[in-house]
Amino acid sequence: MSSRIHLAVAASAGACALALGMTAPAMAQEQDKAMVSVFHGIPGMTVDVYANGDELLSDFKPGTVTDPQSLDAGTYDIQVFEAGKGPEGTPALEKKVEVPEGANATVAAHLSADGKPQLTAFVNDVSQVGAGQSRLTVRHVAAAPAVDVRAGGQPVFSNLTNPKEDTAEVDAGTVNADVVLAGTDTVAIGPADLSLEEGTSNVVYAWGSAGDKNLALKVQSFSGMASAPQGVDAGGSGAAVTTNSSDTWPAWAAAAGVVTVTGVLTARRVAGRRG
Repeated sequence: MSSRIHLAVAASAGACALALGMTAPAMAQEQDKAMVSVFHGIPGMTVDVYANGDELLSDFKPGTVTDPQSLDAGTYDIQVFEAGKGPEGTPALEKKVEVPEGANATVAAHLSADGKPQLTAFVNDVSQVGAGQSRLTVRHVAAAPAVDVRAGGQPVFSNLTNPKEDTAEVDAGTVNADVVLAGTDTVAIGPADLSLEEGTSNVVYAWGSAGDKNLALKVQSFSGMASAPQGVDAGGSGAAVTTNSSDTWPAWAAAAGVVTVTGVLTARRVAGRRG
């Protein structure tokens, strides 16, 4: 699982250099290293990934997110092929990827708003949250128009467009949420319950294609952001859960002391729309 997986994380990154700056995690990462996850959000496209001519990852399936991995900082010559068509064939994606020191990021391979494959690098905010709080980030990486994300029927994030994200600190608890077309009550995904544990950073990816009716959610959680009594290594387990528009978000990471949130989220915005 070591160097092969580490490089495989870079491989699906494909698109761009990660220009990242963020609050240092509770436990400093090694110099010359980065923590990187990869999310594969292109429906119907299972891929093989090569770096510098060597196969690093085979049969990487849509809806999969890798655990955070420590990756040597540096530049990689990446080729991404449809499964079984490399390395002699024409790559679906080919990029030089720079991975800088100190990064904590997820690179998403996904569809643009008009359905074209693309890659986007996102910074994972693993700074501390207040006591009793959790961080919620929603990333729009689907072939779909602008959306609102609602809790208890009320918008929490509004007019979110691909490939943007929005973040808030919220009370830890269980949130009943759905995703609707911006400015309407037309539900695209959900409703579903999302359980947010105290001291975690939770990233929800809305991915897939509205036209193909395969919109889905993928959730990635980073633990160790609690401000008391002490912090743990930010980056955490990176545990991920998945669901589609007909499923509920699983009550993952439920913990003692989590309180059910009803009605509108009590949220303090800590970052505006980014991307």
